[in-house]
Amino acid sequence: MKQSGFEYYAPQSIPEAVDLLSNLGENAFVMAGGTDLLIKKKHGMITPDAVVALKQIKGLDRISVGPKKGLYIGATALLADVAANAGIRKNYPAVADAAKNTANVQIRNMGTVVGNLCNASPSADNAPSLLALGATLSITGPQGERSLALEDFFTGPGLSALKPAEIVTAVTVPPPLSNSGTAYVHLSARGKVDCSAVCVGAHVALKGRKVIKARLFVGACAPIPMRTPGAEKTVLGKIFTEKLAENAGEVASEEALPITDVRATQDYRNSMVAVMTKRALLLAHKRAV
Repeated sequence: MKQSGFEYYAPQSIPEAVDLLSNLGENAFVMAGGTDLLIKKKHGMITPDAVVALKQIKGLDRISVGPKKGLYIGATALLADVAANAGIRKNYPAVADAAKNTANVQIRNMGTVVGNLCNASPSADNAPSLLALGATLSITGPQGERSLALEDFFTGPGLSALKPAEIVTAVTVPPPLSNSGTAYVHLSARGKVDCSAVCVGAHVALKGRKVIKARLFVGACAPIPMRTPGAEKTVLGKIFTEKLAENAGEVASEEALPITDVRATQDYRNSMVAVMTKRALLLAHKRAV
């Protein structure tokens, strides 16, 4: 049927959705929650001929947390449901924090974690914590199913490694290591209303007081959510202290590639990368001990 200038489809299964996308061509778009897609259309950033909505596909909104399989978030699982899920809040608090701090209540009750990732914004709130946790995407397309590390998904602003007619069906995270912690911190001009000017995801694992694993990712400071390997090396193998976290923040600031835009200046972002990386590491360490 015709709706607001495009054809709207509501498939009942993933294979049906993939077939539709294959047949409708490159100007057909997938919609999970629609909070990004419809805004892009409104502002003329895209002009879809067709929209393939996933909401009617049963089970695609599943959220599960288990000691063996870890965390599973389906493509249509709402941000609000992820933020409120008791298992996520207990075992993956950084993931819940990121979902809770995405936009506002109205968007969280419509938008999805997977949709936020697939929008491929450099400032995507849900990317840094999931990247720090080593998340993987489940993808289905005309050639079948495949898995892709989230770290390999982002290719540029608004661009991803998805192939034509492919759909991200879920994001998964392995079970947390013992004595490990993950944190997400962000900064925006108007609190929770704006996109983040800087956001950081940090993951550390400890053996005694020593850091034996570290993963650090910064959002909104490069064309894609970026890893800061120098900052990771700063803490890896060392006894964790507040000064060590501060040093890592300074290194992360040197690695970041921010620009000046409507949300923040380049200099301000560089300064805040140092501050936010330190805060994220301190919180991750607190959760690990």
